[in-house]
Amino acid sequence: MSAWYVFSAMGFYPVNPAEAKYQLGAPLFKKISIKIGPEKRFVITANKDSDKHIYVKEVFLNGKKLDRTWISHDEIINGGELQFVMTDQI
Repeated sequence: MSAWYVFSAMGFYPVNPAEAKYQLGAPLFKKISIKIGPEKRFVITANKDSDKHIYVKEVFLNGKKLDRTWISHDEIINGGELQFVMTDQI
């Protein structure tokens, strides 16, 4: 359960490891950086301007808007940025 919580706090979590896909959620932090290799990182950012910004409005992967609710393992290990646009409204 602790591994699931760490994933979920970053804004995504594995639902079915056999598919190598991670379901998107809502991150708890403004910025997290995962070191993928010696010079590669996967950075998760969220505009959490206040404690009321808990709803995800849209998500961008490397500057492109995602039209799906998941990311792949390959997208993570390739490095880049996952940006969550948060809002205080449903």
